[in-house]
Amino acid sequence: MSTPPNTGTQAVDRAALLVATVVRADEALTFADLQEICGLPKSTTSRMLAALERTELLERNAAGSYVAGPLFWLYAARHDPWEELVRLARSTMDKVGADTGETVHLSVCRGDRVVQVAQVDSTYLLGTRDWTTVDVPAHTSALGKVLLAHGVVDLPAGELDQPTPHTITDRDALRRELAQVVRRGWAGTVDELEIGLSGIAAPVRGSSGDVVAALGISGPTPRLLERRDEIGRQLSDRAEQLSGLLRRHTRKEGVA
Repeated sequence: MSTPPNTGTQAVDRAALLVATVVRADEALTFADLQEICGLPKSTTSRMLAALERTELLERNAAGSYVAGPLFWLYAARHDPWEELVRLARSTMDKVGADTGETVHLSVCRGDRVVQVAQVDSTYLLGTRDWTTVDVPAHTSALGKVLLAHGVVDLPAGELDQPTPHTITDRDALRRELAQVVRRGWAGTVDELEIGLSGIAAPVRGSSGDVVAALGISGPTPRLLERRDEIGRQLSDRAEQLSGLLRRHTRKEGVA
């Protein structure tokens, strides 16, 4: 790759060339790699890389090779907040899994859909499937009911899907249940998506206090039916802990 022309913007061009080369690479690049690919003198490469490290555009990994710097991760967190949310939620989800033994879920709203963005598998032999790639109508899941109750997602127009005879499709009855979700602090489903499957979920709030996600569990109905209230309270507490973490992280880093 040729060296940029000798103009007043040459230093900027050279720095941008180094950053672009690192970001586009499939793996971390050594000093020698960058010097050869970019066609820059050794002293220029050294000086530019030092400046790019100071400004957090590049950084070195444990092996001393160059990778994208912290500013790129900050940008990604601000513009793809769910990735950062998942990272921050992992510890809480593990604790919920330890508390309950059940499959743990984290869901958000994307457009008009409720999407699961993370899952921790059940410790029981009889657990639930991987739901991260499954499109579930919001009114049939506890996670969706949380987001519906707090106005994060809207009910679709027209007739609501009824996967089982227990699915609530009457809009007035559903509105009454969603109001109860807000008062109680958690949502539940029993056999509403699939016979024998129950779910419980609680709201997660972001820095402004608005609900940004739902934290929940799912498992076999016989195992959960008598534990609903207990698990609902546990989830509410864990969701509030995660909400506090999001608020602290937002003040500290400006993300989430």
